[in-house]
Amino acid sequence: KDMGGFSVLRSLPTSEVTTIGPWIYFDHLGPATFAPGQGVNVRPHPHIGIATVTYMFDGELLHRDSLGSIQAIRPGDVNLMVAGKGIVHSERQSEQELANTHSVEGLQLWLVLPVEQEHLEPAFYHYPASSLPVTQVGDVPVRVMMGSAYGQASPVKTFSDTLYLEAELAPGQTLPLPNCEELGLYVVRGHIHCEDTSMPSQSMAVFNSAHALSICAHEYSRIVLIGGAHLGPRIIDWNFVSSSQTRIEQAKEKWRQGLFPKVPGDEEEFIPLP
Repeated sequence: KDMGGFSVLRSLPTSEVTTIGPWIYFDHLGPATFAPGQGVNVRPHPHIGIATVTYMFDGELLHRDSLGSIQAIRPGDVNLMVAGKGIVHSERQSEQELANTHSVEGLQLWLVLPVEQEHLEPAFYHYPASSLPVTQVGDVPVRVMMGSAYGQASPVKTFSDTLYLEAELAPGQTLPLPNCEELGLYVVRGHIHCEDTSMPSQSMAVFNSAHALSICAHEYSRIVLIGGAHLGPRIIDWNFVSSSQTRIEQAKEKWRQGLFPKVPGDEEEFIPLP
């Protein structure tokens, strides 16, 4: 995918990867500053078998998809795009955003769908920042983007047991980790310590068990926690994710032949199949 990123756990034979709960892909976009006329410009491309979850720290992205959705996402918002049996979208920036020097930073994650829901009809949901619960755990502000934690429940749609939250810790502050079947921690910026493990900026740790564990910040730190119930491995090939290699091959051929639906208002360009 043009925006980069990495699958969250080690590669397995035959292009299979395992997950942290339902999460299979984690992309930290930026931080970057662009001169006028330059910016994020991801041409239309397809997905199957997942839901994409986009969250911004800074700046703005403009989402368009083959359902006709057009939605700017700004800091604190969540965009949830359910690919299901197939969707096409682009991620660009508005003319107003491109007119000036601007910065952008955010996260895009891929959420695998349970096997029985991999062929859902595609859908798109937008949740403004004001709809997401924020709480204090001790003196640490925590925003719950998906699932439930620290007595708060997010309104964002889920398809299995799912957790996604962010927190900002001042130097010396601690945060107890929520109890979760599978849990990963990503340090957006700063430096975190958990027992004998030190986590610098832009690193990820996966916990065998987070029961009774806490993290401590060496300096101002922004962290993200992802997790949920184990769903088993999936196959990834480019932007396609499935429990079935046959479905992936069918999707590749469909994209190669131009049979996916177009993105209204963004019909001219596309990312070719690698």
